[in-house]
Amino acid sequence: MAEHNKTGFAGEEMAARFLTQKGYSILARNFRYKRAEVDLIARLNNLLVFVEVKTRSTLKYGYPEEFVSRRKVELFQEAAEEYIHQINWPHDIRFDIIAVTTSGNEYSCYHIEDAFH
Repeated sequence: MAEHNKTGFAGEEMAARFLTQKGYSILARNFRYKRAEVDLIARLNNLLVFVEVKTRSTLKYGYPEEFVSRRKVELFQEAAEEYIHQINWPHDIRFDIIAVTTSGNEYSCYHIEDAFH
């Protein structure tokens, strides 16, 4: 596995743990629909949360959350709509970003709730 893939996978693991510690239940990981993917789908009470995880090992080129492009948001929302349809979700939803930064074996998570509004 390429180093950037290992970093991304580790970041998703950290983000999932972070959400679980905050009381969320992880319902799905890497949900794919056509060309789109949602890294994590979590639930907090009657709120369904779609999470894009961005992980960086250096801030030299910017913060992780700055790398979520407009096209990524469009695809992300398309996949979310499909998931909502598949499970017939009747309650509220939210789109979040978890920016993970690493330094050696240390990870830091920055949770941006309602990131696309």
